[in-house]
Amino acid sequence: MNSPRSSQGFTLIELLVTAAIVALLAAGLVGGVRYGISMARRAACAKNMHQIGVGLTGFAMDHDGYFPLTTHTESAEGSWINTLQPYVGAIDQLLICPSDPQGDERRKNGVSSYVLNEFMAVAGRDPFGQASGPSFTHLPSLPQPNKTITVFIGADSLSPSISSDHTHSRNWSSWSNVLDDIQPDRHHAGETNAEHTKGSANYLFADGHVASIEALEFKRRIESGENPAFPPSDP
Repeated sequence: MNSPRSSQGFTLIELLVTAAIVALLAAGLVGGVRYGISMARRAACAKNMHQIGVGLTGFAMDHDGYFPLTTHTESAEGSWINTLQPYVGAIDQLLICPSDPQGDERRKNGVSSYVLNEFMAVAGRDPFGQASGPSFTHLPSLPQPNKTITVFIGADSLSPSISSDHTHSRNWSSWSNVLDDIQPDRHHAGETNAEHTKGSANYLFADGHVASIEALEFKRRIESGENPAFPPSDP
């Protein structure tokens, strides 16, 4: 003889519990897929930046150790985006970060998701145009290349034009200044926030390695008075 429970089938509470479990599992699956996609794009972005690093080194070897220039001082033809091409081959494939929402537009315009650190391309000048402070435009002279960032991921707000090929990192006195130039939360699995501190970004260093830094950590360094774009001196 069947028990009263089995003859009644599932109760309403049991159905609700089952539905809740299914919803949680589905949410976890979606979250896992998003995370996997984010990680794959971050890895592809890092590969792009590594190849750009190879190109920067090759350029420097052929130009007495100096980094390529940007539209800060040069015409569009003299931008690193164009002068690096002989050293990396199919540069169009390397210039666009897979997570860049303006990637298609930048590719169409022949520009890049990545921006060169101002310190690498422009020597410091005083108001009279004279050299001021240390110059970091010469690769072999960098005190700590393994701690010197050469290339960042450009901000979403940057126009898809050749003039957006560099940072203005000498002005990074606040987090808002940083966000005008770069996208520190480029790689994130969930929703971002207004301060762009949920997620991470890849950074290319002068010795050729690429590292991922959490946006919140980058913001902490800025707010502590450090400028991560400024090449560190000898220990």
